[in-house]
Amino acid sequence: MKRHILLFFITFIPLFVSAQENVWFGCNYTLPFAHAYRAEGYLEMNRKAAVDKDTYHFSRLGFNAFRVHIWDVEITDSKGNLLENEHLDLLDYLISRLKERGIKIVLTAQTNFGDGYPERNIQTSGYSYLYDKCAIHSDPQAIEAQVHYLSALVQHVNKYTGKAYKDDPSILGFEINNEPCHPGTKDEVKAYIEKMIDAMKLGGNRKPVFYNVSHNRQVVDAYYDTPIEGTTYQWYPIGLVAGRTRTGNFLPYVDEYPIPFSNVKHFNKKMKMVYEFDAADIMYSYMYPAITRTFRTAGFQWITQFTYDPIDIAWANTEYQTHYMNLAYTPHKAISLKIAGEVARNLPSYKSWGTYPNDTIFGDFHVSYANDLSEMNSTTKFFYSNDTKTQPKSPKQLLEIAGCGSSPVVQYEGTGAYFLDRLDKGVWRLEVMPDEVIVNDPFAKPSLRKEVSSIIWNKWDMKVCLSDLGENFSVTPINEGNKDQYSVSDGDIHSLAPGVYLLKNKEDNKWQATSKWKNITLGEYVAPQSHVTQFKVIHTPLVTADENKDMKIKATIIGPTMPDSVLIYTDKVSFWSANNPYTKMVRTKGYEYQGTALGSEVKVGDFRYTISVYSGGKCITYPSQTPTTPLDWDYDGSEYYTTAIVSDSAPVILSKVTDAYSKMESYVMPDETRGAVSRDFASVAPADEPMLQFNCTGDSASYYLIKDIDKSRIERIKNSHAIALHIGKSSVDTIQVGFVTTDGYTYVAPCVANQGIVKVSLDKLHQIATALLPHAYPVFMKKYFYPTNALPFKAENIDKIEIIIPKSGQLTLGSIWLE
Repeated sequence: MKRHILLFFITFIPLFVSAQENVWFGCNYTLPFAHAYRAEGYLEMNRKAAVDKDTYHFSRLGFNAFRVHIWDVEITDSKGNLLENEHLDLLDYLISRLKERGIKIVLTAQTNFGDGYPERNIQTSGYSYLYDKCAIHSDPQAIEAQVHYLSALVQHVNKYTGKAYKDDPSILGFEINNEPCHPGTKDEVKAYIEKMIDAMKLGGNRKPVFYNVSHNRQVVDAYYDTPIEGTTYQWYPIGLVAGRTRTGNFLPYVDEYPIPFSNVKHFNKKMKMVYEFDAADIMYSYMYPAITRTFRTAGFQWITQFTYDPIDIAWANTEYQTHYMNLAYTPHKAISLKIAGEVARNLPSYKSWGTYPNDTIFGDFHVSYANDLSEMNSTTKFFYSNDTKTQPKSPKQLLEIAGCGSSPVVQYEGTGAYFLDRLDKGVWRLEVMPDEVIVNDPFAKPSLRKEVSSIIWNKWDMKVCLSDLGENFSVTPINEGNKDQYSVSDGDIHSLAPGVYLLKNKEDNKWQATSKWKNITLGEYVAPQSHVTQFKVIHTPLVTADENKDMKIKATIIGPTMPDSVLIYTDKVSFWSANNPYTKMVRTKGYEYQGTALGSEVKVGDFRYTISVYSGGKCITYPSQTPTTPLDWDYDGSEYYTTAIVSDSAPVILSKVTDAYSKMESYVMPDETRGAVSRDFASVAPADEPMLQFNCTGDSASYYLIKDIDKSRIERIKNSHAIALHIGKSSVDTIQVGFVTTDGYTYVAPCVANQGIVKVSLDKLHQIATALLPHAYPVFMKKYFYPTNALPFKAENIDKIEIIIPKSGQLTLGSIWLE
């Protein structure tokens, strides 16, 4: 297979071939168009300055690839004439800046849909607004407009580079359209594609042309029977638009990328390109290298994440609610993406690394769900997305370090990313980003009035352990405006501020702020300013806890300064009382604080408390954000954090019906058969027990109910022996009930759906294939993960409850608990 592809490249696409296989990795970025363009305007930001800032960060993340789907509705009229307007001008400017950074480009010529999301569409004169997306590739007038547009687009001369798109070597090729819709016949699809290719040739294009083959599988043969040189694919392995941050071990979801039409004629003669991918709706940093490993095993040579958030609006994540990526605002994920780029360029095509969990170590790379960690550990590079204890492979030969948190090479409390690059023996460039803290769920409904990630400019000690620097070296700030002076003792830089520095253990005047190095200037530095003007407490109380046992209370606290003190008060304190106990919270690391409520105070019932933050003689009490303490005479806060305290013998509640959602997700596996799950909220006998009635319709093979589990009482979970369900009147006879664990494995047992309390012994659970839900896009991805390693079930590892309804019918379900 590999030989066929390389021969094809040599004959038709020499730019993709060298003595070493070419691989490109990077991102999508849409600032010239749609919401990103408008949002920059709402905030009165300079769009070209934003491009400058973001493309600098692209270089720091090691990107060498860029892809964008052009919103044709914003640069065309109804006839397909190309409009020389502000959107096209900004695209041209972006291309010129990418070119300066050595980043290659693939342009997707048209989207054929509106430019509104997440807002309403803005009506323009563009031809795509005149046709339904599923008609635009077959309507004769629409096709004529596209012919006109594509021919003009490839001929367009970029005023910033002086070159037409068709002649610019930084533009490697063109994709005809983004995610087309083809309800027609194979002959019609083939004719459409060939007409688009001819239009581009008429405009003088000789670059490779790509087409999306991960949609419209019913006509996939037609794609490969055209002169396209490359095919494009997507991958969203855990679905899209959850509306919240998902949690769990998703490594089994990215174990392989099967292509069901790989036996189609000419399949082996087309380059494979990933136009979009992302691990959506999660803030973990362990996924990107694993996804990229699987892409390389499948032979992909171009891989671009969707999408990178412009730095000026990334604090709100309004562009695409389900995606979130920016070096400043998602540093752990960004470093993971940098590592993924190294995976792409260092792993060979088509090499298998086994199946999960064996494939969590591959070449110089390692991923871990338990530690939320991606790592690269090669002879010259040491990258890590989170705290790590891994020793670098060859400390004396290191040339480049990038990370978040601490490692054996760098000890650092700050939460931003940092980069260390060796310029010469004994001379290193250090770049430190400001701190970042997530303050609201970035995947909930977005708004430019709501900050989801906060930047804090703080100073922390940083200990650098590099053999050619030693323990006594100079620290010279070189970014604009950075005038601080620093002392170093035993390799520890004291009170280091965000910025760029030269670390030197010798006199050396070779390297200056204006010196060029690779694709950057040494003194370059980009970081957003902080929006934090008052203290914020980010805290989720434990759902339940055992009585008479010490209870740890953890919170993240940020503000314009570090707090003088942080105190926990229960609802028992009062201005009128002579005895008002409190618990002091202690900073454990960075912005993380912890206090312990003594077991003598932890009694059955609701444990209610507040957190008071003191600074400069003032106080703010949370969660009510009252500017007084609970001990003041005029304290009027009425809100409390609440944890339900239960006896240590009480059952562990896994699910309780509170409303029609009750955080219980329902799924039907796509493409197996047709089916749906609806639900009704009802109170049934006994009257005080609300229940959910799940109505499974159609002829699906299985219907799934899945819910995250609260693990506050982990010791009680560990000692549980049975799962109990309150089942109402149901038409289904039997279900399967069990758990998905933190290993990503699934264990279930059959359960008779009799009305009343039904119990299943945990020792009856057996391992089955894990259903990969929510399901991936494209829909032809595998639906189940079949473990090759048998692992015994351990109650302490449960992560989600899973109920499988094997046929259509009705299941009425109340509370679920462990005994």
